Amino acid sequence: MIHTRICDLLGITHPIVLGGMGTATTAPLVAAVSNAGGFGTLGTSAFNAATLESEIAAIHERTEKPFGINHLLFQIQEDMFAVTLRAKPAVAAFAWARKDQNLRDYFQRAHDAGCKVMHMAGEVPEALRAAEAGADVLVAQGTEAGGHVGWMASLPLVPMMVKAVAPLPVLLAGGIADGRGLAAALALGAEGVLLGTRFMATPEAPIHANFKQAIVKSDGHDTVLTEIPDLVSQRVWPGAMSRAQRNRFIERWSGHEWAIRQNVTEIGKQLAGARSAGDIDNASLSFGQDAGLIDSIKTVHEVVRDMVAEAEEIIRGRLATLLRI
Repeated sequence: MIHTRICDLLGITHPIVLGGMGTATTAPLVAAVSNAGGFGTLGTSAFNAATLESEIAAIHERTEKPFGINHLLFQIQEDMFAVTLRAKPAVAAFAWARKDQNLRDYFQRAHDAGCKVMHMAGEVPEALRAAEAGADVLVAQGTEAGGHVGWMASLPLVPMMVKAVAPLPVLLAGGIADGRGLAAALALGAEGVLLGTRFMATPEAPIHANFKQAIVKSDGHDTVLTEIPDLVSQRVWPGAMSRAQRNRFIERWSGHEWAIRQNVTEIGKQLAGARSAGDIDNASLSFGQDAGLIDSIKTVHEVVRDMVAEAEEIIRGRLATLLRI
């Protein structure tokens, strides 16, 4: 069995963590990941304080295993953070801070509540900033990931970050969908992986079935880094681009960003309608390049089981045969 420092730190069996994705994580998915031996994380951007409290209660109804709660620092709301602190999850996870934010204050309050602190970064300086502020775990997010990302790929980012923040543990996020990715992450010095897209293509994920099939059908080449989804939502993420499927919605407005600004209210309504209807051509679909590695809908249990088994086989089998004594 693969066992790393992150397993001991988080009290989990397998070094596999669910990314705290806003509208793509709810209690059934979070609990399923934790029950499968990984670590579930609840994103908070789709909730208000009352609904967040209800969702946390729903997680507790489904699992007794540890889980985390993720906050986007650039838009963090005090009442929402207060709910997290009262809930005392195993981990308070953070990402996307503004340059002027005091990370130490948030991290200390989380520690005072008995939580470990996890922070996701797409570049080494941000990871160092979080480490100096007291983070317990860093997540190196490569640009291959879906949704909001930076510009550096995982292959160079992970070993750079591992060296920079040592001895703190680092997880790899971006481009991981199977055991090959887990084995590669460990070889790069990471203590485990954080998954988004792979867990979206599960029955437990709270996204439309059509969106799950879009991930399965993707060849991994059909995503693009764009600001269009953020222009429509009128929410600016600090230093981020959005990786989304290059569908009709993106193609329609690419090069016409000025028109989005003029008609943002109407376009926003159209986008919301397309999302509700499962219209994969006219909705904004955020997923990573590793969609090209996903060829079926699997349960969360199957994803974790198969990923661990494949990684173990690679480490025991193929890699061991390459050594000559």
